[in-house]
Amino acid sequence: MEAIIQKITEINNAVNGVVWGVPGLVLLIGAGILLTIVTKVFQVSRLGHWWKNTIGSLFKKDVISHSKEKGSISPFQALCTALAATVGTGNIAGVAAAICIGGAGAVFWMWVAAFFGMMTNFSENVLGMYFRRKNANGEWSGGAMYYLRDGLGSKKHCKWIGTVLAVLFSIFTMLASFGIGSMGQVNKIVANVAAAFDVKALSSIEAFGGVSLYNVIIGVVIMALTALITLGGLKRIASVAEKIVPVMVALFIAGSIVIIGVNYNAIIPAFKAIFVNAFKPEAFVGGGIGAIIGKVVTQGFKRGVFSNEAGLGSSVMVHSNSNIKEPVKQGMWGIFEVFADTMIVCTMTALVVLTSGGLEGGAFNVVTGEIAEGLTDATLVGGAFNYVFPWFNIGQRFVAIAMFLFAFTTVLGWSHYGSKAWEYLFGAKTTFIFRIIHVITVIFGAVLSSSLAWDISDTFNGLMMIPNLIGVVVLFPLVMKITKNYVDRKIKKKDVKPVLSFDESIQAEAEQALDAE
Repeated sequence: MEAIIQKITEINNAVNGVVWGVPGLVLLIGAGILLTIVTKVFQVSRLGHWWKNTIGSLFKKDVISHSKEKGSISPFQALCTALAATVGTGNIAGVAAAICIGGAGAVFWMWVAAFFGMMTNFSENVLGMYFRRKNANGEWSGGAMYYLRDGLGSKKHCKWIGTVLAVLFSIFTMLASFGIGSMGQVNKIVANVAAAFDVKALSSIEAFGGVSLYNVIIGVVIMALTALITLGGLKRIASVAEKIVPVMVALFIAGSIVIIGVNYNAIIPAFKAIFVNAFKPEAFVGGGIGAIIGKVVTQGFKRGVFSNEAGLGSSVMVHSNSNIKEPVKQGMWGIFEVFADTMIVCTMTALVVLTSGGLEGGAFNVVTGEIAEGLTDATLVGGAFNYVFPWFNIGQRFVAIAMFLFAFTTVLGWSHYGSKAWEYLFGAKTTFIFRIIHVITVIFGAVLSSSLAWDISDTFNGLMMIPNLIGVVVLFPLVMKITKNYVDRKIKKKDVKPVLSFDESIQAEAEQALDAE
């Protein structure tokens, strides 16, 4: 058995080295640069416009009010559900790991990945909206599998390529939803909750194989909560997400600001470390940690994508359920999604870590790259909070609660992603089967101690990126066309026919809805 596990580990490491190594990351960042150029740096040149039409429109009825259309949700619900899936353990433990491995400079490269990732996510959502259609239940269905099959597949001699890539994307999405979208997140929840809120009477009892009864109980509770929400379908998931996500993000940012404010003397050294370490790691980090700039860049890019998922094609599957008719309008919510996830939440986490020790030691020392004794990358953020709030372990408990909310909502979001992939392969009438399987996998996350399951799901997550980005890159002229059409109509006020859908009947219906607005 050990030999088999060893072989699986070797194969997984080899594949992971490609999809999350230089080849995969070049494809990822290259796609982001291409899409930024062809959209004329939309994330900057149209900053005021997309900001006004996303976060600036939250008090508009058509943005926040619940949709009466079957299977569709409001733009705000779509954003919250997408953020529910993206804002997870990567925003806390992932950022800390990037800094531990790649040094403070990794944060700079996370920002770079996010800057270009904004347009990757924008383009994915534009294509997802353009190629969406109604399923057998009368609900919207969209995602990379559809623009691979109907977009890439419509190109000369590419029909079979588009079909195969669509199937592969769906398979990888389902497998990732069981791993990073369920077991991996729950594993982190249980570990943090059990450490911060230890109940000796339960944790001292071994249920089986070295797993405590406390871990099992936490897992069962999470599984029950997951079942209660996800078995109700997207509407229920979105309803929960729109209530939890804004609160959890606001609380984490507020807590982070307090920590950073207390350590205000270290703010300038922290930013200096980020920018200097990004190009000259040895100036700040010794002892081999981040000594090679390639490691700094790779960690920044990798952890950035882990966090915001731009390029994976995942959030397209929920954005496509929006009741918005304009592909570009929903695409702009994709820009804000990446901005909120990486530029705000991840930056807060990074500054908490980098200011917690400053030049004096503490949880993390920006000069030496050393972590305080007793802390690991998984507990570093909790340790940083504890340095400011040491009483009754308040800091660690706050982070444990944040991790619970971040990770649990990720489980909810990925349940929808996996169900959409299942729907593409097996039909809309059978998605309830997938949701039940997904709920069952939650308990495995609570009892697994090996990191192999996480590593394998990591790989499947990365494998989603390959077919998705192939489709997005090939279809970039269409993204240009749809974006130019929107800018001409909405910004330059030209009288041109809107480009809204590949399907003539959906196009006509959408045009009629726009005329009625």
